[in-house]
Amino acid sequence: MLYSTRSKLIFSFLGVSLLVGTVCLIVGWQLLYDSVLNEARNRVQQDLNVARVIYDDRVAAIRLSLETTCLAADFSDAVVMGEQAILKSRMERIARRLGLDFAGIVSADGTWLCRIGDGVTNAAAGRMPIATAALERQHTVSGTVVLDRGTLAAEHPDLARQSRIRTRLVDAGSEMMDGLMPMVEETGGLAVASAVPVLRKGKIIGAVYGGMLLNRDQSIVDKIGGTVFRNEVYRGHNVGTATIFFRNLRISTNVLEKDGERAIGTFASREVTRRVLIEGRKWTDRAYVVNDWYITAYEPILDIEKRRVGMLYVGVLEAKYRDVRQKALWVFALITLAGVLLAITLGWLTADRIMRPVNQLIRASMEISRGNFSPDIGPISKSDIGLLQQEFGRMTDSLVKRDQEHQAESEKRLIQSEKQASIGKLAAGVAHEINNPLTAVLTFTHLMLRRKDLPEELREDLQTIALQTERVRRIVKGLLDFSRQSRLDTEPLNIGRLLEDCVELMENQALIQGAVLRYAADGELPVLQLDRNQIQSVMINLMMNALDALAPGGEIDIRAAVRENDGEKGVEISVRDTGTGIAPEHLDKLFDPFFTTKEVGKGTGLGLAVTAGIIERHGGRIRVESQLGKGSRFTIWLPCVGAAARNRDPNSETRMNDHENTGG
Repeated sequence: MLYSTRSKLIFSFLGVSLLVGTVCLIVGWQLLYDSVLNEARNRVQQDLNVARVIYDDRVAAIRLSLETTCLAADFSDAVVMGEQAILKSRMERIARRLGLDFAGIVSADGTWLCRIGDGVTNAAAGRMPIATAALERQHTVSGTVVLDRGTLAAEHPDLARQSRIRTRLVDAGSEMMDGLMPMVEETGGLAVASAVPVLRKGKIIGAVYGGMLLNRDQSIVDKIGGTVFRNEVYRGHNVGTATIFFRNLRISTNVLEKDGERAIGTFASREVTRRVLIEGRKWTDRAYVVNDWYITAYEPILDIEKRRVGMLYVGVLEAKYRDVRQKALWVFALITLAGVLLAITLGWLTADRIMRPVNQLIRASMEISRGNFSPDIGPISKSDIGLLQQEFGRMTDSLVKRDQEHQAESEKRLIQSEKQASIGKLAAGVAHEINNPLTAVLTFTHLMLRRKDLPEELREDLQTIALQTERVRRIVKGLLDFSRQSRLDTEPLNIGRLLEDCVELMENQALIQGAVLRYAADGELPVLQLDRNQIQSVMINLMMNALDALAPGGEIDIRAAVRENDGEKGVEISVRDTGTGIAPEHLDKLFDPFFTTKEVGKGTGLGLAVTAGIIERHGGRIRVESQLGKGSRFTIWLPCVGAAARNRDPNSETRMNDHENTGG
């Protein structure tokens, strides 16, 4: 007991500490996780905006340089004169200054004038799509352009080799989507370029173009890594990464594979590809990139025709943020562990202080169980335990007093039970002895009343004798019923139909007294094993009593429903009236034999006693509720099952056993 109580106290402290610690741990971790994840998402979204600015700045630099070149008066003269050497020299200077991979000039009719590359053919001059777009639109065209292998080879053979990328899958989350990427290798290229029309006296005489091939070019992604992420490294991985995708293929990236090589030729995940390239929406969420998890942001790259031809990506290594969360989680866990140790210590000390006086009370309780009602409970403590000790002392005094009262009450009940048993036997014996003489008196009285020569005065006396003898006979019958000598004759009955029959029998009586009699059943009622005549007598007796208590215009409401009583299913029948009610001091005596509130001669006082006996013999219960001036409610409960065993005559088993013992 001592150990168990101490353990319960310690475990209580421990449970509270663990509960609070666990809740704080879960809530804190979730809040921290959301906070860190949101911060990472906001950061990577801002980083993507910066990356887009760097990407667009490269396009703007090319456009600005070409536009400046076209403004020179000698440049347009050289174009008109077809001075290829001068034009090529100037384009080569521009290409070196801007780091262009290709540049050239075409005439207004698409004829090639010059290119900076080697081995150029005049037939391929018109294949540069951005120069063609500038001539058709008659204004500067800048942006991203897709170049096929032929166009790149015409510009320079090295560009065709640079654009060639062998594709490969590095994880199960990526895929080569149908219609987006070739299955083996990519030969086309993605470039940033600009083309500016050359004007002379308001007339387009040609177009100058230039651009940079993004395939395998690392200048933009490295600039993003250095500018945005400052080339920060965490556990051997770049904290920030950037990638340019041609469709969903990495063609320029600083994402490294496990061998330290750039992951060129690998694919984006299928979810990212579907969201960005197919649906045209941005992606900002965690994603698996080549060999690790990143908080990523993607957006589509549009070409000069506003088609989605690639993606721009930036990502932040999730491991850094994950480790921050784990460190915070360990701090929370250590705090929780410290709280647990503190709870165990406090629980042990508290239990020790509590258990000393409690142990004394335990020994005192054992003394009480042995019959010693004056045990030693030790010195009274000054804490709340002292109140317990004082109440324990009062309890022992109460136990002594209650024991004495219970003993006296038990003796009183035993005497009362013996008296009732004696009265029952006496009533049964007297009823049997009186019943036969009464029958003879009543029979001979009726025989004498048949005579025609009786004086009228004598006839009235004989009628009075017959009437009073009949009354005595009813009292004797009540005594027999009260003593439970009449045997139950049970049968399966529809209790609802039986109640309807009883109500029909009493409707005329209620109508004569100006009362309203109603009956209703809540749902379908089951079939019960009942004695029809006795249950009918019970209901009629209750309705008669209700009518006697009603004034004209009163109401009697009878209801029946299936109810459970102490877990046993049965039917509950209530008889409620709006009569005068019953005085509170009479409620406990209603079912006592010979108790009545009616006038002398109007009641024997046995009706409710017999009613209670019939209900009890059926295994049921009866109770009454009443308020003076508001009416009364009698409630009967009869069991649905098991009633057959209860319904047997208490003497029938004895008679059956005697019959079996004699060989019946």
